Amino acid sequence: MGWGTSDSERALGYLKRFGSVTVLNGHIHQVLQKVEGNVTFHTAMSTAFPQAAPGNAPSPGPLNVPAEKLRSMLGLTSVSIQTGKRRSRLSTHP
Repeated sequence: MGWGTSDSERALGYLKRFGSVTVLNGHIHQVLQKVEGNVTFHTAMSTAFPQAAPGNAPSPGPLNVPAEKLRSMLGLTSVSIQTGKRRSRLSTHP
């Protein structure tokens, strides 16, 4: 995979028996949606400190941003789930 932890392959192995799996996770400092087999990942930005998208900052580390802009740069996300007769739909709202 290249983007997960050392035990992620084993964890995904446990989920293979399910037809469709949704994983909500955060702390990676960017919004990302990824599909790995039957697993769909929805990520949120970190709640610890804002960080630039990969390759968009002069150096690693947190960004200094004005206080009024801080909330829009952190991983504060709401999730709504709509279910229907045939399938469910997940929407994330930063």
